[in-house]
Amino acid sequence: MPRGRYSLHDPHDHTPLGEEHFHCAPGPSGWRYVSQLTGPDGGHRGSVDLAVDELGRPIRVELALAGWQVRGAAVDGVTWVRSDPAGAEAAEGNAPAAAFTGTSPAFLVATARLLRPAAGAAATRVRLVALTDPVLAPRTVDQAWQLAGSTVHDTDSGPLVVDEYRVTALDTGEVHSVHLAGDVVLAAPGVELEHLETPPSAFPA
Repeated sequence: MPRGRYSLHDPHDHTPLGEEHFHCAPGPSGWRYVSQLTGPDGGHRGSVDLAVDELGRPIRVELALAGWQVRGAAVDGVTWVRSDPAGAEAAEGNAPAAAFTGTSPAFLVATARLLRPAAGAAATRVRLVALTDPVLAPRTVDQAWQLAGSTVHDTDSGPLVVDEYRVTALDTGEVHSVHLAGDVVLAAPGVELEHLETPPSAFPA
């Protein structure tokens, strides 16, 4: 069960956003990721609970940030309920998308598990609902994911395979790289792995 800590920052101006303390694990029905978010001052900021099935589809998403909450799943595309800090209103939403995304590294792993692009294959296009900081506002985005290559590193616990994905935002043409080792993000825009207590879990074949 990988457990560790990411530091998060604004990918454009590098303003520190805090840290994400996480643990994740594969299971008989798929993969689950749970984390607690802290701000730059160390105070509690929110939480992430994401579960996907063996095909990478979200079967449960629960996010909390700055008092806002979103609960969602893959139903008729993706469906969610978003509630305000006061708890006075809850708004339902639905979009013809494959999954959710957001600032948590969990969503990068989940999207890679969903698409599983093959090395050398053309980029795979995917529509996602982005839950944006700081109020978890839903926004539909289109991306293209391509497996650019894999590198094997020798470690004390055995070979570690690092996959590099090239991710393109189709609305702007902006391209960035995401480096994954199994279910752990090693590097991505706005994300740095600061500490890892246990080795990553490999994707199922």
